[in-house]
Amino acid sequence: MLTQIINGRIFTPQGWLNEGSVLMRDGKILEVTNCDLALIGARLIDAKGMYIVPGFVCMHAHGGGGHDFNECTEEAFRSIIDAHLAHGATSFYPTISSSPFDKLHQAAKVCERLMAEPDSPVLGLHIEGPYLNRKMAGEQFADQVKEIDEQEYRELVESTRCICRWDASPELPGALEFASYLREKGILAAVSHTEAEYDGIRAAYEAGFTHAAHFYNAMPGFHKRREYKYEGTVESVYLTDGMTIELIADGIHLPSTILKLAYKLKGVEHTCLVTDALSCAATEGKEINDPRYIIEDGVCKLADRSSLAGSIATMDVLVRTMAKAGIPLGDALRMASETPARIMGVYDRKGSLQKDKDADILIMDKELNIRAVWQAGKLVQESFLNYK
Repeated sequence: MLTQIINGRIFTPQGWLNEGSVLMRDGKILEVTNCDLALIGARLIDAKGMYIVPGFVCMHAHGGGGHDFNECTEEAFRSIIDAHLAHGATSFYPTISSSPFDKLHQAAKVCERLMAEPDSPVLGLHIEGPYLNRKMAGEQFADQVKEIDEQEYRELVESTRCICRWDASPELPGALEFASYLREKGILAAVSHTEAEYDGIRAAYEAGFTHAAHFYNAMPGFHKRREYKYEGTVESVYLTDGMTIELIADGIHLPSTILKLAYKLKGVEHTCLVTDALSCAATEGKEINDPRYIIEDGVCKLADRSSLAGSIATMDVLVRTMAKAGIPLGDALRMASETPARIMGVYDRKGSLQKDKDADILIMDKELNIRAVWQAGKLVQESFLNYK
């Protein structure tokens, strides 16, 4: 059935369209037009002056809705994705944190099954670790890090087609060969939990590490050893043209000044927004009982308050945070949709409102709350009929 959304501000790759409509049918965008006349036979959706924007691409999240992807069950995967889908994440790369390889194989099988479903929001698997610098891994990963083993990573990659991203510390022995192998397989390699300095980051980038996970977090900036000063991973990534970054823009992991700095120096095309969300995200107020963590100040911390453990954010929170930091709304939206779609190689069908792309569409009110979600043309969330 033909569906037409009218009477809203439409965000397109060319900018805002104040008078127009979005047409969708059979899970695809049929047209984005400057005509807002109602078409005969179309199901008409009145956006009531709100924003009509592309669905968000969630490329780094560990859980939500009370579940963690490391549970490696279809129930957990579906629960997490549905929880984030209600907050605008219409495309998803489930993130598995440092785990034994038998669990990684298990997660890949679950991911493959979900990806095979028609119009699935699951686009591929993201693995973080276990090849991480033990010093930078943090308490939550401390017992699940290891040296790089070529045989085991080759065996996993060649047993499945679902792995789309893998994060590791580039300073580990064998890391450059690992990144080069991933690049050959079309898998995004990202630096993560690292203390690499400029020469190390340059070598990593040339080998295939083209992305920096949760930029600023779990990596040093400018620092001093004895009487000498050194650039950190942060400055090294800034100086590496072409390397993309992701920001946990929940307002806690990074202050607004740093969000603006990253936006200014890397730009929209090289910066995307991620939640890095844990199981306690998108729980809609339900209490989560996990002795490892506490929820405090709008973020998830280790129980002893020694460190942040991850966020409880959803994708809409990231956009609101960036807008409050003074980033133009259009650019904040691009960093949640277009840029991650480009980084993950799916911009041909995701990340913007354009003809023939998947009908992943959101309606957001003036306070940037999600009021409606279409995923592949299917209305999965709607709460705007009483909006005034």
